Amino acid sequence: MHNYITTLVDGYRNYANYFVHELLSPNWHNYFYWLVGISAFVWLLELLFPWRKDQPVFRHDFGLDLFYLFFNYFLFSLIGYNALSDVGVQAFNDFLGWFGITNLVAIQVGALPVWAQLLVLFLVRDFVQWHIHRLLHRTPWMWEFHKVHHSVEQMGFAAHLRYHWMETFIYRTLEYIPLAMIGFGIQDFILVYLFTLAIGHLNHANIYLPIGPLKYVFNNPQMHLWHHAEKLPQEAHNGVNFGITLSVWDFLYRTAYVPYEGSHIKLGFQGIRQFPKTFLSQLVYPWRKPAPTGSVITKPQLVEEVSQ
Repeated sequence: MHNYITTLVDGYRNYANYFVHELLSPNWHNYFYWLVGISAFVWLLELLFPWRKDQPVFRHDFGLDLFYLFFNYFLFSLIGYNALSDVGVQAFNDFLGWFGITNLVAIQVGALPVWAQLLVLFLVRDFVQWHIHRLLHRTPWMWEFHKVHHSVEQMGFAAHLRYHWMETFIYRTLEYIPLAMIGFGIQDFILVYLFTLAIGHLNHANIYLPIGPLKYVFNNPQMHLWHHAEKLPQEAHNGVNFGITLSVWDFLYRTAYVPYEGSHIKLGFQGIRQFPKTFLSQLVYPWRKPAPTGSVITKPQLVEEVSQ
């Protein structure tokens, strides 16, 4: 128990020092200023080349999304996630130790060139995240948390990081074993993280990206907007277009859906008008409202067929 308490205290102290260093020491490996820079750049693209020209510069809930952006990227770890995750990893490793397992690595990628390590890490992580994202839509209690992200009614770059903090626990917990099994320890992981951050911002931005055949590989604003659509055909009632960075998984699993480039489709889910509008009320919502029983219907207002 003493080791866990020490890990917890060290986790708080180390992340607090890291956070202060991030603020005071701009450099090429500084996540904070990369987040600011990428966000400012994508917002500038929205202002210069808006897809929905009638959407306000400061769209609905823009300030709320900005707060979520910094809360989920930094403040949540400062409050406790980083320290608790350190304790969780230590407890998991101790549990494996009872069975004589001291190393989860099944595929040693360290011998590969750095570019190959980064590619393997990116592909495995994105594939795992695709399945987790789909699980968030298909599992009733998880969907109650994921509703926060789908409460966006006007799409913009900052909506990328509007999500409930519980999603961080779900993603990181389910990612841990697959990523640990490939033994990644790459110092340049920031390259993968920043690439996926930029793609995620672009996917949610109010811009149009004519990427041609690359739409079968990379997620894009035209495709992701349909993921947030309030109305979907009955056969896709559990959601569509689950891709995080890559769209290829959706085409392989036949969950891709872009019937037309619907720049002004209605976003949200059934009951969104009654969904809480403030940060704190959205955080407590999943516990105050019991999760539905049976199969989850994420987009209940179904249409028989969507045509152009």
